[in-house]
Amino acid sequence: MFKKVFLSVIIWVIGTTLTILLYFAMLFTVVLFPFDKMRRKAHAQCFWWARSVVGLNPYWNITVSGLENIDKNKTYVIVANHQSLADIVIIYLAGMQFKWVAKESLFKLPFVGWCMSIAKHIKLERGAFGSIKKVYREAAHLLRGGMSVLFFPEGTRSNASEMKEFQNGAFKLAIKEKVPVLPIAIKGTGDAIPKGTWLFESKIPGSLKVLPAIDTSSFTAADFAKLRDMARTELESA
Repeated sequence: MFKKVFLSVIIWVIGTTLTILLYFAMLFTVVLFPFDKMRRKAHAQCFWWARSVVGLNPYWNITVSGLENIDKNKTYVIVANHQSLADIVIIYLAGMQFKWVAKESLFKLPFVGWCMSIAKHIKLERGAFGSIKKVYREAAHLLRGGMSVLFFPEGTRSNASEMKEFQNGAFKLAIKEKVPVLPIAIKGTGDAIPKGTWLFESKIPGSLKVLPAIDTSSFTAADFAKLRDMARTELESA
């Protein structure tokens, strides 16, 4: 028990320290690159942060595959399944430029939320229809400017055994803006951050797999459900 307590304390201290360092590194890039309106340099700081957080946690064993399916010259609507807050760390291992769509409350978290604000991720106010419309206007503007946008189409975290139903917005947006949908399958992170305790108690095998993009050029506005179901099937299969 003492070993678990000791290791858990060390993991949380290291994770917190790395996140504080990330915040100041992102601030530094904003000062150093004031004309980087998309905050690409600030976002890129999250890559070393994620590798460090994952690599220094002895309870996490995360494998990454499918990176060859990412074309750095293309803009995507990225869709990923969502099991845990750890997904926010894990998905940076893909090394992609994107903007999250995340609930507004996350932006209020010390350092983590502040970093999200610096990177100019998209705030979603739950239950506010006006906020949802604003999110999609902002997402469309980003896509037209060459920045990918990442959605968790389940809308909230699911359990590890079954994904929730997908919402339609990301797929309607991809068709309207004629950008491919890039599915990313996340597995095994449901228990990566302890629930109901701060102790890490067991090794968690997890994976991030980037699947082949789905071309939307032949889809019409009425085909959003077909595209949604295709993406969901691909993620379930993975």
